Amino acid sequence: MTLRLYDSATTQTRDFVPLVDGQVGIYHCGLTVQGPPHLGHIRKEVVFDVLRRWLMHEGYEVTLVANVTDIEDKILAKGAEQDRPWWSVAYENERALHAAYDVLGCLPPTYEPRATGHVPEIIELVETLIARGHAYAAPDGSGDVYFDVRSWPDYGELSRQRIDDMRDAEDADPRGKRDPRDFALWKGHKEGEPETASWPSPWGRGRPGWHIECSAMATKYLGSEFDIHGGGIDLRFPHHENELAQATAAGMPFARLWMHNQMVRIGGEKMSKSVGNSLLVSEVVKRFRPVDVRYYLVAAHYRSVIDYSEEALTDAATTYQRIEGFVRRATEATGASTDLAELGGGVTPGFAAAMDDDLAIPTALAQVQELVRDGNKQLAAGEEQKYALVSTLSAVRRMLDVLGLDPYAPHWAGAGEGGSAERAALGTLVDALLEQRAQARADKDFATADRVRDQLKAAGVEVEDTPAGPRWSVGGTERQES
Repeated sequence: MTLRLYDSATTQTRDFVPLVDGQVGIYHCGLTVQGPPHLGHIRKEVVFDVLRRWLMHEGYEVTLVANVTDIEDKILAKGAEQDRPWWSVAYENERALHAAYDVLGCLPPTYEPRATGHVPEIIELVETLIARGHAYAAPDGSGDVYFDVRSWPDYGELSRQRIDDMRDAEDADPRGKRDPRDFALWKGHKEGEPETASWPSPWGRGRPGWHIECSAMATKYLGSEFDIHGGGIDLRFPHHENELAQATAAGMPFARLWMHNQMVRIGGEKMSKSVGNSLLVSEVVKRFRPVDVRYYLVAAHYRSVIDYSEEALTDAATTYQRIEGFVRRATEATGASTDLAELGGGVTPGFAAAMDDDLAIPTALAQVQELVRDGNKQLAAGEEQKYALVSTLSAVRRMLDVLGLDPYAPHWAGAGEGGSAERAALGTLVDALLEQRAQARADKDFATADRVRDQLKAAGVEVEDTPAGPRWSVGGTERQES
């Protein structure tokens, strides 16, 4: 079955055919790093991580580019507010973004360019737009350069708006503009701004506008035409509209398909710093296991709004832990390898059809849950259903792997690349205490054995004795003693 994706530009779901056979290039707008990421930001990262994993599962070579906007008005404002260099603010929050990627099990981008590292490419693109008659330097001596929206007949095609119905661009002083909707490509250095936040250019010292950064970086790493451009639906206008206009006005075909995920809301409002209701990823994962948070973000269709609540996240965690519990029990009962490559097998046709239908993950997860129900019956049947159980287990794990949710993946197991040092350290300490407990029981020193168990319980670690050995868990995360 051919992958079908909803194209925001045409508002239609259509067959996805990559530009180059067997290869897919994806660009999605990363974070403007004036602050650490909240769940609304990171939903986009998780959505495109699942798309990337599905394409890789289907045999494509995927190049995923996610930029970092590390120079922008809000970053300069944060630096002034905190009385620290703007670049220090940007770097601190870029590291927070990477931590959020990692804690939720997202594969790192193939390339993660910073805007400040691509000023020459940005200047070159602005010069091209001026030469083609689609941009102009402001006549007020500010050093600003603007895109002339009325020079480009297709302006508004992505968001399906007429120019006269659009709001004014608020990214620069309007006095130097021919039209209030013209947007800044280059911002001249202003008095009071840090000298470090400017670069030499044909129009004087200054810095890039927000929109031009992404057009320059996307085409540098993926070429003048590429497969998918994505981001949150809030970026469609003006950011993506302006990206599309710049690139095509400069003579580049640009993105073949535009893919936007919906927002995470809280209290009926978009989750954002501006309304003061953001939930930082770093804080949420203190209250919920990261894998449960990922399941929560994955489980809804990417074009559906998520209305955040602690109760909804708790329900999602409970659902995932039922699936996880089956995987661990079935693995123990069959003695199957925890290495997915050794386990073999593949996803079900129903799961594949759902993923090919514009990433219909709720339907795909229904396939997982149906197999888990069958698997639990096979577990209850015992040895006579062991062969069938291995097949069921393999399919469930393959499907979970596509979603980044396989309980035995190295990331969630706390070992290997992408694993957490804290999880690995916890496992080492708990395993050491369980060895002490096992030795105490072997010596018939049951008082010591019980004391170790009570100490672990007081620390939030539950221990269950099974025929295969003790199994421990923290908040539902089970682990077999090695």
